[in-house]
Amino acid sequence: MKTRRGEAARPLLVTMGDAAGIGPEIIVRAFAQGQLADAVVLGCPAVLRRAGSPMTAVIESPADLAAVAPGCLPVLAPPGLPEGLATLPLGRIDARNGAAAACCIEHAVRLVQAGAGAGIVTAPIHKEALAAAGLPYPGHTEMLQTLAAAPGAPLPPVRMMLANDELRVVLVTIHLSLRRAIAAVTFEAVLDTLRIAHRAAAAWSAQPPRIAVAGLNPHAGEGGLFGDEEIRTIGPAVQAALAEGIAASGPYAPDTVFMRARRGEFDLVVAMTHDHGLIPVKYLGVEKGVNVTLGLPFVRTSPDHGTAFDIAGQGRADPASLVAATQMARRLVQAGSAG
Repeated sequence: MKTRRGEAARPLLVTMGDAAGIGPEIIVRAFAQGQLADAVVLGCPAVLRRAGSPMTAVIESPADLAAVAPGCLPVLAPPGLPEGLATLPLGRIDARNGAAAACCIEHAVRLVQAGAGAGIVTAPIHKEALAAAGLPYPGHTEMLQTLAAAPGAPLPPVRMMLANDELRVVLVTIHLSLRRAIAAVTFEAVLDTLRIAHRAAAAWSAQPPRIAVAGLNPHAGEGGLFGDEEIRTIGPAVQAALAEGIAASGPYAPDTVFMRARRGEFDLVVAMTHDHGLIPVKYLGVEKGVNVTLGLPFVRTSPDHGTAFDIAGQGRADPASLVAATQMARRLVQAGSAG
């Protein structure tokens, strides 16, 4: 969907990501393709010009989008954005770029919470740059979860979903070592994931979503021969979800459940760990994938790839995943409005 300037009361907010990566490039390319006409970019105007934007219009508020001339990329530079970002080398970790990425995300959250933005689309950040800037978040998901909470309130339970035209996968655990992730697969974590996935998917379709649950162990434990997490934890959580009216089933063998979902047997799959769930989605094509944070009080999507420091500035970055993320964000905003 392409929206003409002035049609959308609340634009999408697109954060620049790490200035040393491909985020600015794919934003500029997506804009050139006419895919960001209803969006405002939060970032450094000089960085976006370096990435190839022929004309940028520096604005002070998302409400200024309607006044921006066609062909000009609307850029909002958040207060506190570090200076000199366009002079930093591409493809290298720098604390200033980490701080800038965080500044854009924080401002985008404040704007969308104030009703000035319809949703947030985040270009890739670099976790090491974020850490170098002294920020305690291992990734976007954890940062957004913290920013979404009211001061003193508990953090909202959120989950990462990776989606493309063939698969939708929701993760119980994300950025943890495998040893810690296995320990984090608890009854409560699995049941909360099923609840979050059900609520989100129910807003996208008139039919109750069919949720397949992948096991943790080979062959889903084979009756306890290869591990008993399916018997002790995952299976009971599935039964509890069923008792709440959630159309969940499993646990199924992780090596075949994604194939079954791809063939249409299920609407989405809940996977226990990061790589269990992300490998099949990314194998089908990173350029098609979208990262969606479920459980936030606002829409947030992102491309299904990283900063790609190795190709930054070479003119090779493909904006397809960013385009898919903006399209997904629009659909989720519309679904939320309809609901």
